Amino acid sequence: MGIAVSMSDRGITPGEGQDHRSTSVPVVEGESALHALSDYLHDDMQACNRAIVERMDSPVPLIPQLAAHLVAAGGKRLRPLLTLAAARLCGYPSDADHQRHVGLAACVEFIHTATLLHDDVVDESQLRRGLASANAVFGNKASVLVGDFLFARSFQLMTADGSLKVMAILSSASATIAEGEVLQMATQNDLSTSVAQYLDVIHGKTAALFAAACRVGAVVADRPDAEEEALGNFGTNLGMAFQLVDDALDYAADQATLGKTVGDDFREGKITLPVLTAFAAGSEEDRTFWRRVIEDNQQTEADLDHAFALIRDTDAIAITLARATEYADAAKAALSIFPPSRLRDILLETASYTVSRAR
Repeated sequence: MGIAVSMSDRGITPGEGQDHRSTSVPVVEGESALHALSDYLHDDMQACNRAIVERMDSPVPLIPQLAAHLVAAGGKRLRPLLTLAAARLCGYPSDADHQRHVGLAACVEFIHTATLLHDDVVDESQLRRGLASANAVFGNKASVLVGDFLFARSFQLMTADGSLKVMAILSSASATIAEGEVLQMATQNDLSTSVAQYLDVIHGKTAALFAAACRVGAVVADRPDAEEEALGNFGTNLGMAFQLVDDALDYAADQATLGKTVGDDFREGKITLPVLTAFAAGSEEDRTFWRRVIEDNQQTEADLDHAFALIRDTDAIAITLARATEYADAAKAALSIFPPSRLRDILLETASYTVSRAR
């Protein structure tokens, strides 16, 4: 699977109402790009948060209790921010009569949160964003069932929006996410997995929802297919970069920074690009080590540190981040179809941040 194609050479005329404000104010680097995006979309995001809290309510006490635990854990809310940003970039009006993007941003967040609940059960994760995961606190059964509840809520929001095209985009993404997770399970503990298969996994489990989140923003703004496709390309490539960096961080970050247990991918035998790179570049002795700890799942307490050393010695992190940078650059190129604006600059910097957060 290659990098998504940029629409930058189509020369599409931007729609009316798009943000043409001055770009003279510089966009600050690093994580502040996300703060800038949140600040720019503050009112929209507040409305989205209200919709999320409202839709998480239920007469069944365990559901709002577990939902409150998820909200308390925080998170970047990047996916709903992308929906809101895409709508605004496409000139969606900013008034009380135009709130479709808010409901769909909440829908996107519910899909994402539902998958996190299910993933943590499958992976037996104990931490999520630096706090005890929901399954660690409430148990696996509750996490799976509340995840199902959130999926159901997401489809209620799709139905309430009333657009068959929106429903097609988001329901297709939901199916693709499930396929990506199943494919990841099928490749787990298998060092014969190709890089192409690995990229298929992360496209399914992460990039598909990023793309859908962006595309529906163009749909509610009733923009041409070319702009929808450009935003889909932006989301796809941003999601690919995001997951590649996440996989690198599992072998390169400290636990406090990462917000989850470092080395989880290693312990679970997940096949990621850092592992594939180190395995391919290693000596026969190194490959024997990787086969034992990944394929045979025979690990000792010292093995994680040794894996870190092999990853470092083969430049596997640098190689993974270089691939992530290619995707981030492709994401930025996709936005060239839109005229210069403050919001476009923030989105460009967000793509840069996706890679720089690992450095």
